[in-house]
Amino acid sequence: MKPTRLHAWFVAMCLIWGATWIAVKIGIGTVPPVFFAGTRFTVAGIIMLVMARWQGGAGRIARADLPRLAAVTLLMISATYALLFWGAQFVSSGLAAILDLALLPVAMLAIAALLGEERFSRVRAAGVALGVAGLLLLFGPQALRGGQPEQGEAGTLMWYLGGGAIVLSALLYSLGSVLARPLLRAYPLGLVSGATTAAGGAVLLAGALALEPGAVAALSGRWGAAAWGSWAFLVLCGSLVAYTAYLRLVREWGASRAGSYAFVSPIIAVLLGVLVFGETVTGTDALGMAVMLAGAWITLRPAGEAAPSRARPPALDGIRPAGSAGASRAGAFPLRACPAAEGGEQGRALD
Repeated sequence: MKPTRLHAWFVAMCLIWGATWIAVKIGIGTVPPVFFAGTRFTVAGIIMLVMARWQGGAGRIARADLPRLAAVTLLMISATYALLFWGAQFVSSGLAAILDLALLPVAMLAIAALLGEERFSRVRAAGVALGVAGLLLLFGPQALRGGQPEQGEAGTLMWYLGGGAIVLSALLYSLGSVLARPLLRAYPLGLVSGATTAAGGAVLLAGALALEPGAVAALSGRWGAAAWGSWAFLVLCGSLVAYTAYLRLVREWGASRAGSYAFVSPIIAVLLGVLVFGETVTGTDALGMAVMLAGAWITLRPAGEAAPSRARPPALDGIRPAGSAGASRAGAFPLRACPAAEGGEQGRALD
């Protein structure tokens, strides 16, 4: 496998998303988590759209493609992170990591194949399975230590509901990633990334102000320098660089290959934990990380997939885009970050 510029984008994305958990942990220590996410997504999206217009690549989304854009926005940003943050309150961070990160690559591979965006590859499936095994080695012991529901009927119910919310968030993010690919082929990258981030963040922000305790008070901006610094890092690096890189990789590689960041970003997070917080790494941890890297390497290898087409994407629910009579529904109905039970964000595009 010869390194390319896309591999450089992949490495940068993994490094940034591996580091974002520290920024999130600092930020949500002061600011309500959904409000924190909503503000940074909204601002980042606006910046992306301004940059796209300044570079002459803004354009407009055709009316027939707006339903797909809305679906991608809600699935990849609004619904994903609302469910992720809510569910992570009721399960341990180790169990949340397994539910989220292990499911993402599996779901992306399956959904992409089912919707005709990628061809199923046994080699890539083996790489995904290897990566999942590594995740279980790395996070399994922590999940077993803290993965039992609280005593009582209410505690058990919320434990299952929280875990289910995290699973659903991973499935929605995977579906959104697959549905985004036809849009990314047809429209400028900055337009799609900016529109999904700004609109998705606005929905999160509105929901937080209506329902999240402390969100209205957080409008004062009295967060402290540390929280503002983490917010700026997440806007500039997590969203403008890493999320845009992820969508670029989805467009060029497909969701299943781009989604292998779920096997690399947690390793960055663990190593940063050692450097920043003096955490220790056991032999089992090291073995798990080695297996995850092997899985990522296998998954990243090129495999047969649907040939990229720059034609306008087929619309949802059988509605054909303007000027695309006879368009197929391939890819039609579509990510981070270790979930934040303890502020973690080790893989998903919590941008």
